[in-house]
Amino acid sequence: MADKWSMMVLTVLDGAPARFNELKRQLQGISQKSLSMTLRRLERNGLVTRKVLMGTPVGVEYTLSPLGATLLEPMRALYRWTYEKMDEVEAARAAFDAIAA
Repeated sequence: MADKWSMMVLTVLDGAPARFNELKRQLQGISQKSLSMTLRRLERNGLVTRKVLMGTPVGVEYTLSPLGATLLEPMRALYRWTYEKMDEVEAARAAFDAIAA
């Protein structure tokens, strides 16, 4: 659940339900296979729901589940922490790299 693509998919679905290709367009750099695997994993874990839309052609829409919605605030908190502490993280990296070099 904490991998890069899962968090990004959940963030995109926070705004509204989305079809597969819409998600792919919004998540630049993700392959079709990675997106498919990520959505399947999120659905299996109960964080995303999948709805088949009957029509021509048949479509699939993904929605953030109620359980998935409970992850949004912790994800926002992690983002805030990362944003606020990035200078300290970069300083720690520089110090580590200086010693390791």
